[in-house]
Amino acid sequence: MMTFADDVPAPFLSSVMQIEPQWIDYNGHLNMAYYNVMFDRAIDELWLRLGIGPGYLKARHHSTFTAECHVRYLREIHLGDPVQVAILLVAADEKRLHTFEELRHATEGWLSATSENMTVHVDMSARKTAPFPADIGSRIDAVARSHAALTRPEGIGRKIAMSSKK
Repeated sequence: MMTFADDVPAPFLSSVMQIEPQWIDYNGHLNMAYYNVMFDRAIDELWLRLGIGPGYLKARHHSTFTAECHVRYLREIHLGDPVQVAILLVAADEKRLHTFEELRHATEGWLSATSENMTVHVDMSARKTAPFPADIGSRIDAVARSHAALTRPEGIGRKIAMSSKK
């Protein structure tokens, strides 16, 4: 019997995306703001599969907000580089989704950046956090279970800190 999680790969892979010329900064590489655009576009693809995309807001008056984000820039991306994002659903509860995303060169496979995020479910009428409806919660649980079997990538749970020099 096929489950919802069978329809969402583990990890979820976004479509291949292209860097837009206006996103290149004066250093000749992708500007830091546009890494977030790429991560956000990939999350939007996963949210559509989970049933929590724009149609969900319109039909059910609920949405998601990013509450926290930690991006690591590991290797430059340049104009012409095709990219793809892998998304791991690290954990989920009745109101939150913890995701870890890896932006990779789509043909060569090397890692360019990671983004770790905490997303909250919001009742847009009250503009307050709220539990996911049961049908959405069961989809999220199915994906979380399938992703739980994956090896956790290096970088999950990191924080920003400067080591002290002696």
